[in-house]
Amino acid sequence: MLPTLRLKPGHVQPIWAGHPWVYAQAVDRVEGGATRGDEVRVVDPRGNFLGRGFYSPGSAIVVRLLARDEEVPIDTDFFVKRFADAHALRASLGLGGEGDDPKTTGFRLVHAEGDGLPGIVVDRMGEALVVQLLTFGMKARERVVLDALETALGRRTILDRTPASVLKHEGFTPTPGLVRGAKLEELTFEERGFSHAIPTSLGQKTGFYFDQRELRGRVERLSRGARVLDAYAYTAAFGMAAARGGAREVVSVDESALALETAATAARANGVHASMKFVVGDARRVMQEAHGAFDLVICDPPRLAPTRTQREQALVHYARLAELACRAVRPGGLVVVCSCSAAVDLAALTRALATGALRANVSCAVLERHFQGPDHPVIAAFPEGLYLKAIIARVTPR
Repeated sequence: MLPTLRLKPGHVQPIWAGHPWVYAQAVDRVEGGATRGDEVRVVDPRGNFLGRGFYSPGSAIVVRLLARDEEVPIDTDFFVKRFADAHALRASLGLGGEGDDPKTTGFRLVHAEGDGLPGIVVDRMGEALVVQLLTFGMKARERVVLDALETALGRRTILDRTPASVLKHEGFTPTPGLVRGAKLEELTFEERGFSHAIPTSLGQKTGFYFDQRELRGRVERLSRGARVLDAYAYTAAFGMAAARGGAREVVSVDESALALETAATAARANGVHASMKFVVGDARRVMQEAHGAFDLVICDPPRLAPTRTQREQALVHYARLAELACRAVRPGGLVVVCSCSAAVDLAALTRALATGALRANVSCAVLERHFQGPDHPVIAAFPEGLYLKAIIARVTPR
């Protein structure tokens, strides 16, 4: 019999409804001597079975449920089926196929809870896979996970890019780098017909922000004839979309010289470099000094609220960034303000935009709201999975 976590009264409903996380404060007691990484059963106060997952006693989330069936083994075949199902979903979305137009061979292949695999993220980058193993239980089963990936998708280069921040909560040291296949200097793939070559030394997230693919397409359609500021540009995927859309000038700003070198190389390879300018520096300073010089400002900062405890301070920063974006755009222009912090919901981001607009002495009319793309699915009972929010707003004088 597996060790069992028995929940307190009043903490069962979300999990019964499909939420995959068991919080530490919901646990009444642990029966059967569970240790870190063990497979455990989760039951309600009366002993009714709710699900199974791996135990993380040092984390605020002590179990992420993998199986709701009490009998199915969580073994290699289990992971093979989940990976195959995830791959089939992306194929049904028109991703990764030979006949794609425009072609896209870079996308999120496994989105943790959204694909029934909490603790695992996999991005496909052409013929390579980039993985993150985000719980001790998954790290302890690394060989099983990687074997299952190769069975479901074929042998290919696999890189580990698990963030070091996992160490604090899960109690293991990530081992980033090559774990299967041939060594690569670059990760090459296509997205919406753009060719990308990301150096493996460029280390943000898994190497690329696939979650913004849909919004990049929208920015492309809004950019004709515009002067565009791509703030926090990273490899300037937004900027290249704006340039292909007919922007008269695109200024992409980032603090990473390597990211912008990569961006400039990609812009030349894709034939959109003529209208693009790359600035290594502080995006906040560039926005502050713009004084209404742009028709479209894209403000997509790194995650400002990794946890809920940092939410209020993050909202102060979002409001300041919104103010700067509103000051950088001309009257009647557009701002795109994004948040990839799960702790900051759409309503909070909208309030931050309103606060920033007030400080800039302008009005913002929200025209569109965008979220992560469909290769980042969200379980209906798991609102935390909807982490990416973006607002497109028109800025006018008050």
